[in-house]
Amino acid sequence: MITVTVREDESIDSALSRFNKICAKAGIIREVRERSYYEKPSEKKRRLEKKRQRKSASISTGARKG
Repeated sequence: MITVTVREDESIDSALSRFNKICAKAGIIREVRERSYYEKPSEKKRRLEKKRQRKSASISTGARKG
């Protein structure tokens, strides 16, 4: 469980910002979105296969993030 203690003389907005950053790093928001509805195993397999194909295509063309 993620906890954020509000420091002395710290606004609630900055504490909320820190909390959101921690959640993003931990991957909680992404996981909640993935689990927000049921995905059939066949659909999940198809989605992951498309993801692998996109990744291999970008590697083979030499496209890089940056």
